[in-house]
Amino acid sequence: MKFALKCSPGQKIERRSEKVAIIGAGPAGLGAAGYLICRGGFQVDVYDKLPEPGGLMIFGIPEYRVPKKNVRAGVKELIELGVNFILKTKVIADEEEHVDGDDFIENKVHLEELINNYNAVLIATGTWKSRTLGVPGENLKGVYLALDYLYRIYTSELGYLPKSVIYPTGEKVAVIGAGLTAVDAAIEAQRQGAKEVYVLYRRTINEAPAGKMEIQGLIKRGIKFVELVGITEVLGKDHVEAVKLIKMRLGKPDRSGRPAPEPIPGSEYTMDMDTVIAAVGEIPTPPFKDGCCGIKLTPHGTIDIDQRHRTTRKGVFAAGDVATGPSLIGKALKNGIDAAMAIEEYLLKGGWREQ
Repeated sequence: MKFALKCSPGQKIERRSEKVAIIGAGPAGLGAAGYLICRGGFQVDVYDKLPEPGGLMIFGIPEYRVPKKNVRAGVKELIELGVNFILKTKVIADEEEHVDGDDFIENKVHLEELINNYNAVLIATGTWKSRTLGVPGENLKGVYLALDYLYRIYTSELGYLPKSVIYPTGEKVAVIGAGLTAVDAAIEAQRQGAKEVYVLYRRTINEAPAGKMEIQGLIKRGIKFVELVGITEVLGKDHVEAVKLIKMRLGKPDRSGRPAPEPIPGSEYTMDMDTVIAAVGEIPTPPFKDGCCGIKLTPHGTIDIDQRHRTTRKGVFAAGDVATGPSLIGKALKNGIDAAMAIEEYLLKGGWREQ
């Protein structure tokens, strides 16, 4: 995967004195680093809490979807161009919250320190927290968040964590959701030995965020896709024993533009399960709470930016999923490059957003 999209083979880069700190080595951060080192010749330091760059492309997305050797080749190219990676380092600002990927932290640096020591800072920390189901019983043993479930498998397979961190997968697994993370979780559950895997979705295959082809691929694998059902409760004493569901029908379009799922009164039923994997979306994880360091968040938890990726703090920019919400890798990569272009303009021409 090529991140230095603006570099030509053998290109001589004219170095500049301005320094840029990038927080997060996922697709947005890597794309920005490639642009800033190639086009601007700026000094680029990339801070990341993980033991190698790549973010979820390495630690949360399966090999068949994103080959890790391609990501590593792209990172190697950035290093050869002069990008400096500061790994196992978490950028903090106020009260800390442990999220996926925090297992390797050896050093911490304050966001305010970076803002003061660099000419510009780009925040590209992505979405490292999963949404919960919000139903009774979701804290029972055997209920997992999809990102955490996948992260433990891939990080163990890479040799960074022991196999003991992988969550045990039962014989009957319910995956809640129908995005790409849900698809990956269903395939992994099957690979981990589950005899029956069900993907439960409150709309139909036509509205599935992963796309109809991805869902059809699951069905070909023997994974059962159950549409127009919503989960209302996870049942069991200490461990999952069943899920309580309610049938849904599609109503008028909601804010997403898709038909809104509406529960059908009196249609509740249960399905025996011993594992539940919640894949109902990820949440942006900025390295601060709203208003800290003079940087505002939106009501959706993303970083408040203008069309030029500028935050409410001068010299601080944001890009990728932490600014846009969950997206595909290509979109996050382009978003990072767009932010890098705005940083280049800021460093060379100055100017800032009006408050």
